Amino acid sequence: KGPAGTGKTETVKDLGKNLGDYVIVINCSDGLDYKSMGRMFSGLAQSGAWGCFDEFNRINIEVLSVVAQQILSILSALASMPKGKGASTSIEFIFEGRNIRLVWSCGIFITMNPGYAGRTELPDNLKSMFRPIAMVVPDSTVIAEITLFAEGFDTCKVLAKKVFTLYSLCIQQLSKQDHYDFGLRALISVLRYAGGKKRANPGMQADEILLLSMNDMNLAKLTSADLPLFRGIVSDLFPGVEVPSIDYTDLKNAINESFQEFGL
Repeated sequence: KGPAGTGKTETVKDLGKNLGDYVIVINCSDGLDYKSMGRMFSGLAQSGAWGCFDEFNRINIEVLSVVAQQILSILSALASMPKGKGASTSIEFIFEGRNIRLVWSCGIFITMNPGYAGRTELPDNLKSMFRPIAMVVPDSTVIAEITLFAEGFDTCKVLAKKVFTLYSLCIQQLSKQDHYDFGLRALISVLRYAGGKKRANPGMQADEILLLSMNDMNLAKLTSADLPLFRGIVSDLFPGVEVPSIDYTDLKNAINESFQEFGL
């Protein structure tokens, strides 16, 4: 478990990749019921794949109580499998009233972000079935610097510090909205978007490209109260830098042609 953007899901995926196991990522929500979970567990057991249940603590507590029994059934069957050279790689066991095959390479992983709203505290009997691993927040400035360098920017250290400071101040000063995300994942998305802008506009200055990219990626999601705060933070970090005007003539013409084509 750990905050968003710390690599919880990617760690499971990379571990499975290095061990040659197929990893299936399931994004959990409060809409999942125990029957859907049972079908997923049954498929994982019979295929021998790994299942990574992302944001597992978003599932309703009533469903988790049944899920605990489903997981216990699989783990107990795995523990009873014969070990050693020449042992069978699969056995049959009873799951949800059906006799199904269990492949030994099957694995169940869960990720949790306790800090977000709408999350459920896992029951103790369910917690005890997993080995907890805590993920800490990485040094976002170093990651941003390396990403900028990979995208072809100069003065990466200065630019990375500015972007990281901007997102840190947004977390501290802007209002709390469910759709706001100023974490590492959003920061990397902005930098990669800026890299595309740089390649498309080689004559633009690095500060201008970065400022344009941050506006493109953030302005549309800000509330009317947060918009002037965001603009103030940006002007403090990028004093004297003007956002260059972009010619959207081709885009507008393409949109108008589509409207006419579909009679809109």
